[in-house]
Amino acid sequence: MDLFDVYPLYDITPIKGDGAYVFDKEDRKYLDLYGGHAVISIGHSHPAYLNAISKQVSKLGFYSNSVKNPLQNKLADKLEKVAGIKDYSLFLCNSGAEANENALKVASFQTGKDRVIYFENAFHGRTSGVVAVTDNENIKAPFNQNHKATKLAFEDIEALENELKKGDVAAVIFEVIQGVGGLDEASTEFYQETAELCKKYHSVLIADEVQSGYGRTGDFFAFQKHEIQPDIISIAKGMGNGFPIGGILIDKTIEAKSGMLGTTFGGNHLACAAGISVLDIIEKENLLKNASELFEYVKEKAAENPQIKKIKGRGLMIGLEFDFEIAQIRKELLFKHQIFTGASANKKLLRILPPLNIKKEHFDELFKALKIVLDLK
Repeated sequence: MDLFDVYPLYDITPIKGDGAYVFDKEDRKYLDLYGGHAVISIGHSHPAYLNAISKQVSKLGFYSNSVKNPLQNKLADKLEKVAGIKDYSLFLCNSGAEANENALKVASFQTGKDRVIYFENAFHGRTSGVVAVTDNENIKAPFNQNHKATKLAFEDIEALENELKKGDVAAVIFEVIQGVGGLDEASTEFYQETAELCKKYHSVLIADEVQSGYGRTGDFFAFQKHEIQPDIISIAKGMGNGFPIGGILIDKTIEAKSGMLGTTFGGNHLACAAGISVLDIIEKENLLKNASELFEYVKEKAAENPQIKKIKGRGLMIGLEFDFEIAQIRKELLFKHQIFTGASANKKLLRILPPLNIKKEHFDELFKALKIVLDLK
């Protein structure tokens, strides 16, 4: 049977990983500065992580949500502590798209409304509701286009209030730092005014932290820099270091009702063991501090190369912007220097999303290779 051919694939077959590196079937070593779309948060094959999931799967890997699972409570308590947040409840699912779908559903239940506001260059997932609030018409089927969704520009508070005044907006959803869209971030003033307007017009504020959360920016959540408190926070990518897990944090003023949400696999025993282990390692290894410090180092290194025109993002959610398209640069970094990097909707932006325990010498490796590639351009 053939695979359904929807992915453009590099002719590389990784078979093992260690820290910031992956190795292919010929045992070639690649520096992984992309982490499979920001998924690898604590490095490949971290021994504490391997131990945690191995011990759990040897006892019980899965049972459904029809029974009590104390690991879910342990994960929720640990997340509250490490993230430094209060007054939320946790619902666990399997992915970022599923997290955002559930966030929109809760918002609609809570408000009785059915329209969602999203922003230019947003990416919230590929399932039905969230692809409707993703700024890419090429991935929307006719079925997806029937949702009530309105796209606005970042920073346009007047347009936002005009839409909220209409009284039918269930939620405003936003990425604090856009991932696929190109690492744009609005001002603190915009986020704070948006939060105030959502309260004023009884709409739910949803922060999509699927990519920017879990320490990626140097704060546990990217929204914390802006001193707001979203009604719902969606999480996923770095949450399980590759094990499928996602969730939403829901303000405790929003009441849960039996049957309101549901999932077969979400919050299973093995997923929770993976999630707890990731939080333990983030805390013990002080990885938020590492992300912040390395961003400063990257800025220093980037300043040495005049072809890098701008640095976008925060922490280890980094964009290096040039005044030319970087597709060929990425290919040369990968195939000539064995370094994985990422792209975005901004074709001039090189996206860097490494493990949070990466070191300076790994970035030295990148900038040395980048200089060679750019000098040959």
